[in-house]
Amino acid sequence: MSKLISDKYEQWKEECEQRFLKLKENEEELNRIFIDIYGLNDELTPDVADKDITVHRVYDSKDDVPESMKGSNYVRTLHDEIVSLVSYAVGCMFGRYSLDEDGLAYAGGEWDESKYKTFIPDADNCIPITDEEYFEDDIVGLFCAWLKKVYGEDTLEENLDFIANALGNKGKTSREVIRNYFLTDFIKDHIKTYQKRPIYWLFDSGKKNGFKCLIYMHRYQPDTIARVRTDYVHEQQARYRTAIADLETRIVNASTSERVKLNKQLKTLNDQATEIHEYEEKIHHLADQMISIDLDDGVKVNYAKFQDVLAKIK
Repeated sequence: MSKLISDKYEQWKEECEQRFLKLKENEEELNRIFIDIYGLNDELTPDVADKDITVHRVYDSKDDVPESMKGSNYVRTLHDEIVSLVSYAVGCMFGRYSLDEDGLAYAGGEWDESKYKTFIPDADNCIPITDEEYFEDDIVGLFCAWLKKVYGEDTLEENLDFIANALGNKGKTSREVIRNYFLTDFIKDHIKTYQKRPIYWLFDSGKKNGFKCLIYMHRYQPDTIARVRTDYVHEQQARYRTAIADLETRIVNASTSERVKLNKQLKTLNDQATEIHEYEEKIHHLADQMISIDLDDGVKVNYAKFQDVLAKIK
């Protein structure tokens, strides 16, 4: 059995196509039956337009969607399927889903560790998203670990390439492309999928990407923000200080051409350090309050309690 996501995608696309054709055939046959029963052969046709068939059809890109499917709410692309795969992987990282259980593994209530054997969820419900791999539970590192568990280590690079090509973000390597997707587009896709009621919350310092960290709403505890602040924000601040000091030392001894490049890197780091410093003050204020949430209040009410430190929902 193939462990390549590209092969799985082709199988899924064909399965969707066969399901589509079968449903279209069934609906048109039912139409013929009713037309014959009521003697409407001169007035009606049994044909059903492709765009009116209510099961998904998958295409490699939007350019491949035929005119007959334009306007259908059931068109999916390779990009859509990979976005869904990434979202499921993140769900496994948080324990919402398990590779050992069908359906939802955790959506509140008592946590059951026995549900997770193949892939162990993140322990502290805080997964950082950074422009480089700083933390042990870095989201790209976790994603690679998940891919290894599901598809095997020997296909990891091919699968990363396939995913990166489908996502289409900037980056010189597949990992960079995937990292940039998490930095810029993951939360947008998640908010859209969940109709502006996200269950994965992005702690976000701003446009400079000074600090980003995902948590799972259903695993939130009153000390979660304090943990984000002390274990991640402060740690990231320390890394910025070290990196800035190192760059300043290198610039002194650098050639003219290299100094231009290093100064550009230094400006980026200084901007991120400034942004995360301002963010730390905001998150400090909330961390001290030890805010509780009630899942029964829903996403909108609970999200509003932390809106100053979370990604904006437009």
